[in-house]
Amino acid sequence: MEFQLGTMLFQLIVFLILFLILRKVAFGPLMKMMNDRQQYIENQIATAEQHRQEAEKLAKQHQEAIQQAKKEASEMMENARRTGEKQAADILAAAEAEAKRIKDEAVADINREKELAIAQLQEQVAELSVLLAGKIIGKEVDAAKHKSLFDEAVKEMEERVC
Repeated sequence: MEFQLGTMLFQLIVFLILFLILRKVAFGPLMKMMNDRQQYIENQIATAEQHRQEAEKLAKQHQEAIQQAKKEASEMMENARRTGEKQAADILAAAEAEAKRIKDEAVADINREKELAIAQLQEQVAELSVLLAGKIIGKEVDAAKHKSLFDEAVKEMEERVC
């Protein structure tokens, strides 16, 4: 095989012309289409990353909101428990104070009634003693007469008391 310079130059020129034509007609639009496609994919990836970050941010905000709600609910329950305990203690203290007041009033009433009854009994005993003494002094009595006078005095006392 012989080397032919003319043929080789001709083929080289044809190749360069064909390359320039293909570059202008086929490679340019093909490269543009590939660059556009690459740009589209990069934009989609960037958008997806942005959406992922927003989703993570929202998930974090929701988690914080849930934690805050749990904390507030716990605080509300604790406050309600403390309020309930305080109200129960207040009610118990009020009931104890009322019971003590009623008891003290009852004891005071009983003591007043007791003192009044004692005073009335002393008064009646004094009256009956005077009456009995007057009857005894007014008459000379023997044992039988003394018993009948005593029974009569007791009967008068019962009538006065009742």
